Formats: sequence, structure tokens, C-alpha cells
Amino acid sequence: MRNRTTSRRWFGAALSVTAAAVVALSPATAVAAPSTAADAARLVAETGQQLTGLDEQIHQARITVAAQQQAAAAAALLAAQAQAVLDGYSPQLRAIAQTAATSQSRMAAFLTSDSAADVVQQMTTLDLIAAHTEGLLAEISVAQRAADQARADADAAAAQAAAALAELDRQQAEVQSRVSAYEADFARLSAAEQAVVTATLAGPALPPPPTASVVAGAPSAAAGGIVQAALAQVGKPYVWGSSGPSGFDCSGLTSFAYSAAGVQLPHSSRAQSQLGAPVSRAELQPGDIVYFYSPVSHVGIYIGDGKMVHARTYGQPVAVTSVDQRGYAGARRVL
Repeated sequence: MRNRTTSRRWFGAALSVTAAAVVALSPATAVAAPSTAADAARLVAETGQQLTGLDEQIHQARITVAAQQQAAAAAALLAAQAQAVLDGYSPQLRAIAQTAATSQSRMAAFLTSDSAADVVQQMTTLDLIAAHTEGLLAEISVAQRAADQARADADAAAAQAAAALAELDRQQAEVQSRVSAYEADFARLSAAEQAVVTATLAGPALPPPPTASVVAGAPSAAAGGIVQAALAQVGKPYVWGSSGPSGFDCSGLTSFAYSAAGVQLPHSSRAQSQLGAPVSRAELQPGDIVYFYSPVSHVGIYIGDGKMVHARTYGQPVAVTSVDQRGYAGARRVL
């Protein structure tokens, strides 16, 4: 353990990143300066938890941006379809113009005609043409308004998606900056202090059970494949925002493992915690997703015997731990 003088040299740096994270998440909370190395370790652990929450907010923002981009694409398609309908009236508009020119010639002819029957016939013809033209122009007017509105909707949707993407980029840059500062603070801790942080955030790692026995105890071949895929990642580093294959965050690992069974999960612990059916602690089966905290900001995969595999936290590789971790909030069965 470092002495107090050594520990205090980096307290300012640890405090700065932690205070920044606290301001973003709960502006009213004041952060007291630590006075011991143990307090500093606790402070770094709190920062790690806050960054996990921010990471989840980024995942949620990605889902929102993707939905807005899809909405913009759909609006653009509707605008193109509306314009195509409008363009379809072009031959009829040309016919109207041609008919108008012909009608003018006919009008001049029947006005000088000495036959009353010819006058009546010409008037009837002109009335029919006028009625047809009026109806057609009304249709074209409706099509024009629809095309204009569709273009306006598409432009608005595209602008909203672009603004959301720009905000997402800003948030990601901000979180990455905080992550870098957190990593530097974590590295300043002694090995014992780092162990305190890890235990606080994720609990101690346990020896992985034999994969074959875990797979054999799974309720289905698909669940067995999920567990097998997750256990194969044990030892790989925790990487914020990553879904593998060289490193993972928590929801990235679950997404990666479930993809082995052909199931695509959103890269978001909160979104994953809303999938499938709820499962009680006593009814957990291998392959179930377990989630933590409120709001949800961490997930893992249950492997049986009270254990789970998960991407725990920065500085610690993917590992098997007890499922009974701080903040346990529930489980979902997706398969």
C-alpha cells in the first residue's frame, strides 16, 4: 500500500475525472477529496461504475440514432414514391396543353359556323374536355402537395438523424476522454488497491468450470452454444464499447455469445434486460442473461451452479464469477 504522501500526489487527477463524471450523471452530488489510499481506490471504483453507466447511455444513443437513420431512409423512399406519382401525370399534362390548343382552333371554327347543331356539338365536347381537365388537375394538385410534404418530412428526418449522429459523436469523444483519465488513475493504484476496485465493481474471478460439463447442463443445444461461446472469451480484455472478437464490454460479450446461436441482440445492457421472459434467481438456467443495477448498466451470461461469465470492468479480463454480485437486478430468458 502506498503511503499517504504518495497517494495524495495523484488524488487531484482521480478527483478531477470522478467529479466530471458525477457532474454529468448527478450534478447536485458533491465529491469529497480522499484522505487515504483506500479512499482513493473507492473513488476510482465509483468512477468506474459511473463510466459503465455512461457507456450504456452511449449504447442507447446508438440505438436511437440507428432508428432515426432508418426513419430518414423510409421518409426519403416515400418522397421518391410521391415524386414518381407526380411525374406519372406528365404525359396527361402535355395532353391537356395540346387539347387546349386544339380547342382554341375549334372554338374559332364553331363561332363562325352557320349550323346550330354544330355549335351545340362543339359546346358539349368542350364541356366534357373541361370536366375531364378539371378532375385531372385536381388529382395532380393532390399529388403535388403529397410530394412536397414527403420531401419536407424526408428533409426533417435527415436533419434529425444528422443532429443525433453529431451528438453521439460528441458524447463518445467525451466518454473516451473520461475513460482515458480513469485508466490513468487506475494505473496509479497499487496492485492491492486495484484488487479493491475490481472486487467492488465485479467480485473476484473464479476458476472456469469445464466447458463440456456446462454445455451438457444447458437446457438446449442453442443455450449450450451460447455458454460455450462466452466461456471461450475468458481471459480477453475489457474494452469499453467493444463487441469483440479481441475484447468486450459487458453487453458486447453477451451479443457476441448469442450470435453463436444465430440470435442478434442489441449492444445495450438495458435493451437486453427487456428481451425474452423474466426469470427468478431460483429458476436460472445456463444461457440466461443476468443484469445489474437500476437503471440497468451491466449484464452477464449465467452458466449454472450460481456462476456467470461476463466482461467485468476495465483492467480485468472476461471471467467467471459468482452471479450474486452487488446490484443484481434480475434475469431474462431469451431462448
